[in-house]
Amino acid sequence: MDHQGRLRRAALALGIPDDEVSRFIQHLRLSIRLSGGSSGVPVGQFGGLPRLPVGMDWPSDGVEPLPFIFSVDCAALPRVDGLGLPADGSLLFFLDHEQAAATGERKYGRVVYAPAGAETEVAAGSADRASSDKQYDVSATLRAEFPDWFGADEDDEDDDDDLSPFQQQVARDIERDLPHLDELCALANELWPPDNGYASAYVGGYAVEEVIKSFAEQTLAWREKTGEIVIPVAKWYSRVEEETYRLTSEWLSLARFPVDNESYYRSGGSFVIRHDDLAAGRLDEALPVAELIP
Repeated sequence: MDHQGRLRRAALALGIPDDEVSRFIQHLRLSIRLSGGSSGVPVGQFGGLPRLPVGMDWPSDGVEPLPFIFSVDCAALPRVDGLGLPADGSLLFFLDHEQAAATGERKYGRVVYAPAGAETEVAAGSADRASSDKQYDVSATLRAEFPDWFGADEDDEDDDDDLSPFQQQVARDIERDLPHLDELCALANELWPPDNGYASAYVGGYAVEEVIKSFAEQTLAWREKTGEIVIPVAKWYSRVEEETYRLTSEWLSLARFPVDNESYYRSGGSFVIRHDDLAAGRLDEALPVAELIP
């Protein structure tokens, strides 16, 4: 489905200029919301035992099998403009949440692609640690997502004095380029409504800002270490903001999902990947991210 065209036609009908709609579309992302317990057409499986290509070992960290989270049938998922998922085949997500959170090492998460037509089999149940007895099918709906700098979820207006100079400049640019921002966000939310109830996972959309900020800090620190750039201490946070803003357009959330953990109030796992790597099928470049929030 031509989602961008659908939004454009609806916005033009409201009298919003076409060039402004184009600028807004550059920031709008649609994520695929996966949820169980509905009458929708199944597009994937959450928990249980995965179907792996015949002869493939259960993904592991080199010592222990990785817990299987969920899988999706790419051909059954809604097509999303610019998302770059495989057109068919299956994606399977494995993550050892606690080890990934404790170490930050990428070996504790893996995305497996099973091509369409490949012979698959239910993975052996001997990997008890990696199995879940809460297996259920999930169906898909679409949800509109906006970048954090839109401030679309904030109910009260922040004083510009509370914003950094870079944030103030971004706010001025948005006010200049998107004078109908509120109307466009409301329209997108009408077409692809926000969450209603529990979601098992999301595919696509924006990566968590703190994750991208961490990448920005690492990138700038490495460039300083190699002598490519020199950043005065007083300018560090400003440069991190600028780099975060830039990297946000390069990265996306391949998958986000809550994780059951009795020791924490809220925890979640995700895989992030660059748009170019996803479009090229380089799923081994997907980075696992685990959050443990007291």
